[in-house]
Amino acid sequence: MTAAESPAAAAPVSPPGKSREPRVWKFIGTSLWGIALFGAMFAGQVTVVAYFLVTSGEPMDTSAMTALLTNGRIISLSVIMGLPAILAMLWLATRLSRAPFADYLALRWPSWRMLAAGVASMVLLMVAWEIISRMAGRESSPGFMMDVLKTARADGALWLLVFAFCVAAPIVEEFFARGFLYRGWSESFLRPAGAILLSSAVWTMMHLQYNWFFLAQVFSIGLLLGYLRYRSNSTWLTVILHGLNNLAATIQTILLANNS
Repeated sequence: MTAAESPAAAAPVSPPGKSREPRVWKFIGTSLWGIALFGAMFAGQVTVVAYFLVTSGEPMDTSAMTALLTNGRIISLSVIMGLPAILAMLWLATRLSRAPFADYLALRWPSWRMLAAGVASMVLLMVAWEIISRMAGRESSPGFMMDVLKTARADGALWLLVFAFCVAAPIVEEFFARGFLYRGWSESFLRPAGAILLSSAVWTMMHLQYNWFFLAQVFSIGLLLGYLRYRSNSTWLTVILHGLNNLAATIQTILLANNS
């Protein structure tokens, strides 16, 4: 018997029932799952608004919808409800990819050095936008945030607003944009640079309640967070920075509201 005919030289056979190797959803798969993820998040958020609209007893007209969509307590609950919805869909997407949830979304703790660099870069970016805002004669906080904060404080739900904007929203948006979308798109023909640009654009479109000036600010923040995600390979880093940025914006809005 020759070496080629020897049983030891034969190609190894996978044991029965052994799971296949994990995979990463590429451009098309990530895009399609991204639509499903956004739909799940949107459904979770709209459910809250629909509930209050139906139970309010008010006529379903434009003015009623406007009041609901600027009510701080309702907006906060809506944002929070988007969290379990998108987590469930993310679990399904990663489960079908046969990859561990935390590994797929890069849920690993960043180094303290990377965290410090991220905080410093975020502060510099925000200072730059504050200077641009003052030079352009624009308000530092969007009117939408001011209306939401005032109604939340009137309802005694300021704490709920802080939790929604500084904890729930960063987790939802970062898991979606810098976690899932970036992961798949960065390993497609887009490569990391294209994935940073596209995920930042998608993230910006999730903030269409703002005007073009604040949308430009959101996009620049997305680019920075995307770059930090690339350098650190940590989505928790971008969640923390996103939360700190939202906290600073919320405190700024509170101070502006107190002085108005």
